[in-house]
Amino acid sequence: MDSNDSVVLGTGGNRGLGQETTMKTSRNSQPGLSTTYKDALTKTVDVGGARFAYRQLGTETGVPVIFLHHLAAVLDNWDPRIIDGIAARHRVITFDNRGIGASQGSTPDSIEAMARDAVAFIRALGFDQVDLLALSMGGFIAQVIAQEEPQLVRKIILAGTGPAGGEGIDRVTSVTIRDTIKAVLTFKDPKQYLFFTKTANGRLAARKFLKRLKERTDNRDTPISLPSFRAQLKAIHAWGGQEPSDLTGIEQPVLVVNGEDDRMVPSSNSTDLARRLPHAQLILYRDAGHGGIFQYHEEFVQEALKFLES
Repeated sequence: MDSNDSVVLGTGGNRGLGQETTMKTSRNSQPGLSTTYKDALTKTVDVGGARFAYRQLGTETGVPVIFLHHLAAVLDNWDPRIIDGIAARHRVITFDNRGIGASQGSTPDSIEAMARDAVAFIRALGFDQVDLLALSMGGFIAQVIAQEEPQLVRKIILAGTGPAGGEGIDRVTSVTIRDTIKAVLTFKDPKQYLFFTKTANGRLAARKFLKRLKERTDNRDTPISLPSFRAQLKAIHAWGGQEPSDLTGIEQPVLVVNGEDDRMVPSSNSTDLARRLPHAQLILYRDAGHGGIFQYHEEFVQEALKFLES
């Protein structure tokens, strides 16, 4: 994409895999790549002496799409409709970064260190070039990877995220804690408040999304630990307090996506990213928040596929 375009949508060359092992797998899984995320094998690969857990599905050739987690997420927090939709035409890989979920090691407390670990994971699998699909904190990591390892990245999808020093990012900790306490008191999942609007459409989308996250019943991932969660919050706070970086050096095509009412990483950051990135396209979904890609998963998958294949 050679220009910066925006739209509001909604109605309401690689080497083979490196040394790896397979963890306990779903009893429904077959050898090779799975056809659905809920049945995907959980594997591990050595990354600098630590075992990183990951799942792979989709095609066995082509540039892989590497998914980068949001705050507190593990392998089971990706919407299976998005994973399956992208994997219908691409190789998809999700992974737990250092110290997260089933991956070993101590979780770094800086976005830059997380980015270095992600690059080490990608190279441990033997890839020379990848596409990145990154949500929230994952979007911070993706920007650093694109700046520090530009030859590694072909295209980038940034969802619900923002640039260093972006508006409100240094307040993610307070928003997260406040909504988590509210969720505990109301017997709800915090993601209902953090990812979705309070409207009827938002509440319905939240219930459907949370139900989809429970589709995998066998060999589920390990939830994030409290020390790792604290390290992530520290990294996000530091990212929000940084001086704005020069994004003009990110020459890859970028698709920026968000809901138009994101409380965690205010939607103005998506607009700012699309304005500052040289080759960016912006999509904002109506009546949607931080989890806009989950609420509009069908529309998002189609836009993502079109972007990746253009």
